[in-house]
Amino acid sequence: MIQRIQSLWLFIAAICAALTYKYSFYSGNKPGKDGISEFINLTASSHLLLLVFTGALAGGCLIIIFLYKDRKMQLWLSIAAVALSIINIVIYFGQVKKYISGNISLTAILSFAIPVLLLLAVRGIWKDEKLVKSLDRLR
Repeated sequence: MIQRIQSLWLFIAAICAALTYKYSFYSGNKPGKDGISEFINLTASSHLLLLVFTGALAGGCLIIIFLYKDRKMQLWLSIAAVALSIINIVIYFGQVKKYISGNISLTAILSFAIPVLLLLAVRGIWKDEKLVKSLDRLR
């Protein structure tokens, strides 16, 4: 389990997802209720959908690590996690539109790294599956 490279990619993706709760994706001025804009950092805990999807993503990555005996399920759940992380990024950009002005934070790299890490994990799972199939043919 630990010696497989996809376990490392999934673990790093889970850490990146957890770090997005603390570190901002976007920092800027958002209009307040009284018309005065205030400086707000957009994190995963700033919006309910981001909170739920990021939690599901972090937890899902950790659960996927322990499905190493069922590679097909691990592969499909990893692909679903990639889709969820892309949806998460789309929601982030939807929230950015509500700001008057601001900048994308450097720590937004964490959010963009998650689908890349998950795709690397999918590639590792796929290679494992191919290896097992080729060994089964030899028997």
